[in-house]
Amino acid sequence: MASMCLQLLAFVLAFCGVSGVLAATLLPNWMVTMDTGSNVITAIVQLQGLWMDCTCYSTGMFSCTFKFSVLTLPAHVQAARATMILACVLAVSGICTSTVGMQCIRLGGDRESKSHASLAGGLCLMSAGISGLIPTVWYTKEIVANFLDLTVPESNKHEPGGAVYIGFIAALLLLISGTIFCLKKDPEAWLPPPKQQHTPTAKPEGSSAYNLKDYV
Repeated sequence: MASMCLQLLAFVLAFCGVSGVLAATLLPNWMVTMDTGSNVITAIVQLQGLWMDCTCYSTGMFSCTFKFSVLTLPAHVQAARATMILACVLAVSGICTSTVGMQCIRLGGDRESKSHASLAGGLCLMSAGISGLIPTVWYTKEIVANFLDLTVPESNKHEPGGAVYIGFIAALLLLISGTIFCLKKDPEAWLPPPKQQHTPTAKPEGSSAYNLKDYV
């Protein structure tokens, strides 16, 4: 019962992690720049994401431009794109596979097959968590290094956006859920089947008596 409850908890964490990774990949606010200008009325918020850059004006207008050219992007943006897509694919595959391996689901075959599915799903979720941590940590490192650089003007300095925090938290949730699925597999399913012991059958008394009569 405790193992089943832990698997349900891991499924909830994995679902939140998958949703967070997908949202962080699509959101445009990986880097945020606030330019107030001469007064608050002319304030501009610039958002930079993996796929588009958006500008939000204080008047309520909102405009976005897509990043179609890949070669013109910095290295950390290109790496973030690749790793976040990989994290999304692994996370979706992991939650689907681990669902089959849950004890409260009848789908999946016998106990050994469900145990293997739970282990495979947990490994996919852990790999997705690692893939999600790489771009968030790298992006944060680049933003902090650019912010602390005295040669960079104030207008070109950025701050981490909400997508970075969402991606980081989602990656941790995927790591935790994957660890639970890997550790809470059915141990009895991995044990070899017990060997059948053949007990010698006793000979009937009549046959032994018959053999003795032959020597009389």
